[in-house]
Amino acid sequence: MAVAEAAPRAPWASRAEDSRGRLHPEPGGDARSAFRRDADRIIHSSAFRRLAYKTQVFSYHEGDHYRTRLTHTLEVVQVARSVARALGLDEDLSEALALAHDLGHPPFAHAGERVLDACMAAYGGFDHNAQSLRVVTRLENRYPDFDGLNLSWETHEGIVKHNGPVQGPLPHAIAVHAERQDLWLWSWPSAEAQVAAIADDIAYDVHDLDDGLRAGLFDLTELTGLPLVHTVLADIRARWPDLDRARVFHELGRRMITALIGDVVAESRRRIEEAQPADADAIRRLGHAVVGFSAETAAAEKAIKAFLFPRMYRHPRVMETMEAAGDVVRDLFARYMADTKALPEEWRASVEGRSEAARARRIADFLAGQTDRYALAEHARLFDRAPELR
Repeated sequence: MAVAEAAPRAPWASRAEDSRGRLHPEPGGDARSAFRRDADRIIHSSAFRRLAYKTQVFSYHEGDHYRTRLTHTLEVVQVARSVARALGLDEDLSEALALAHDLGHPPFAHAGERVLDACMAAYGGFDHNAQSLRVVTRLENRYPDFDGLNLSWETHEGIVKHNGPVQGPLPHAIAVHAERQDLWLWSWPSAEAQVAAIADDIAYDVHDLDDGLRAGLFDLTELTGLPLVHTVLADIRARWPDLDRARVFHELGRRMITALIGDVVAESRRRIEEAQPADADAIRRLGHAVVGFSAETAAAEKAIKAFLFPRMYRHPRVMETMEAAGDVVRDLFARYMADTKALPEEWRASVEGRSEAARARRIADFLAGQTDRYALAEHARLFDRAPELR
C-alpha cells in the first residue's frame, strides 16, 4: 500500500480559504495559505527552538543519540504529513498541530510536568497541552500589534482538542482563552488534528522502543511477546538472519512506522466511508474519532505502551534521573515564589504587584519555558547543592 501517495482533497478536509480566521485580522501578504503561515510561525518561535534541549525520556546527559522533545516533534510531523496526504487532508494544518503539540512541555519530560502541576495545585494546576495554547496565544511576543502568534482558529482548536472534546473542569489556560474565543470545546476536532494526535502515538511508540533498545533497558528477545513487533522481527530475521543488531533496530522501526501508518489510513478510510461526512464541521459533530487504528492494531499498540511503561518509563535508571530532575523544578518554584528577586529582571517585572495566584502562574510560565540545561544552571546559581542526573 503506497500510503504516501497524495489523495485528492477530501470534502471533509479543513480548508484554509474557509478558515474561521484569527483573533487579530491580518492581511494575506504572500502566497502561503493560512495554515502554512501557522506552521511557519511555530517553526520560528522561541518555544519551538527550546524543544532541542528538553527531555523526551533520556536526559541530554545520557548521550547525543536519544530523542529530544524536538526530534520527537519532527518525527510526529513526518508521520502526520504522511497520513494527512493519504487521506486527502490539509497537510499544512496537520503539520502545524504536530509542530505545536509539545510547546508547553516543561523541562525533564513528564516528571517535570508532574512536579509543576503539584506546585500549582492551589493555583489551578498545570497541564502541558493547555500550556501549549498559552504559549501560542500569550507568551510568544514577536509582533507589535498582539501577544502570541495569532494562529488560525483551526490551529488553536487542534492544539486544545487533538485528543478529543475537552470536558469537565477546564485547565487554567483553556478556561482563560475560552473567554476570548469559542473553540467548540464540546466537539471532536478536525480530521487533521486527529491525525496529529495519532501521529504522536505512532512516533513515540516506535522511537521509545528504539531508544530503550539502544540504552540497554531491554533486548530484542523481550519484544517477541508483542504481537506487531513479533511479526516484524520474524520477517526481518527470515530475510536477513545475520543482520547486525543496529541495523535490526533501524529496520524494526522503519517497518513498524510503515505498518502503523498503513493501518491508520485503511481504518480511517473505512470509518469515513461509513460516516459519509459532508465537510470538516461534519467531522466535528460525529461524536467519535474518524482517524484511528483498527481494533487489532489498537490492541497491539496498547501492548507496546503496556510494555514500555514498566520497562522504560519506570525503569530504575530513568526514575532515579527523573526524581532528581523533579527536585530541580520543585526547588526552583519554591525559591521564585519566596523571593521574586531570584527571577531574571524581565520576569521579575512581570510578577511585581500581582496576586499570589497570578504570580504563581507567571512563575509556572517561566519554569515551563526552561530547557533542561537552563533549569540546571538556574539551580546551580540559586542553591549550593547540585543534583546529579547521570
